[in-house]
Amino acid sequence: MDFAQAQDTLTMVEWILRAVVVFFFLLIVAKVLGQRAISQLRLLDFVIALVIGNIIAHPLSDDHLDLKGSMTTTVVLVVLYLGCIFLNLKLPWFRKLVNHAPITLIQDGEINFKGLKKARITIDALLEELREEKVMDLKKVAIAIWEADGKISVFLDPKYEPITPAFCQMKTDPFEFPRTIIKEGRIISEVLKQIHKDESWVISALDHSYKTEVKNVLLATLDSKENLKVFLYK
Repeated sequence: MDFAQAQDTLTMVEWILRAVVVFFFLLIVAKVLGQRAISQLRLLDFVIALVIGNIIAHPLSDDHLDLKGSMTTTVVLVVLYLGCIFLNLKLPWFRKLVNHAPITLIQDGEINFKGLKKARITIDALLEELREEKVMDLKKVAIAIWEADGKISVFLDPKYEPITPAFCQMKTDPFEFPRTIIKEGRIISEVLKQIHKDESWVISALDHSYKTEVKNVLLATLDSKENLKVFLYK
C-alpha cells in the first residue's frame, strides 16, 4: 500500500492514511516555524485552517480530482483536530507539546535577549508591539511576555500605572452601555419600548437639541441619564 505516491485512484483507507500523515507533518512544520510565523492563531487552529481550505478548494476547480477523497480527508482532519483539542484539555504533556510556553521578553525594564531569540523576533518587532500597547519607554515595563497566540502581554511598573478612581477611593457610576435608538435614519422601536420612550419623544428631542429630523441621523444613542448623542450624515 503506497499511499504517498501519485495514483489515479486511492482506496478509502489510503485517503485516511494520507490525511493522518499530512496533519501531523504540518503540526511539525508549524512547530518548527514558530509562533511568530503563524501570528494570532494557535498551532492546531493554524494547521486545520490551512489544510481544509486547500482540500475543499481543489476538487471544485479540477474535474480530475475525486470529491469523495477530499471529503474523506476533511472528515479525518476534523476528527484529528477534535481529538487533539480533547488531549489538550486532558493531558498536560500534550498541551506543552502543541502550545508554546510563555516567553519573557522584558523583565524589570531590561530586555531578555535569550527570550527574543527563543521567540524569534527582532528588536524592531518588539518595539513595534510595545508601541501598539502605547508603551514608549522600556524602562517603565515591569514584565513583557510573549504569549502562545503571538501577542505580547505588557505590565508596567506599578509606579508608572495610570491613577484610577479606585486608587483614589472615588465613587463612580456603574458602567452602562448606551442604547442605540436611531440607526441609518430609522428609529428602533424595540429599544424605545425597553427604555419606556416613544417616537414622539425622539422627534421632539432631535428638534429641540439638534434642529434636525430622524432621516438626517446616521446614529443616535441614549444612556440611562437621558444623554442623547446624535451623529448626522455628512
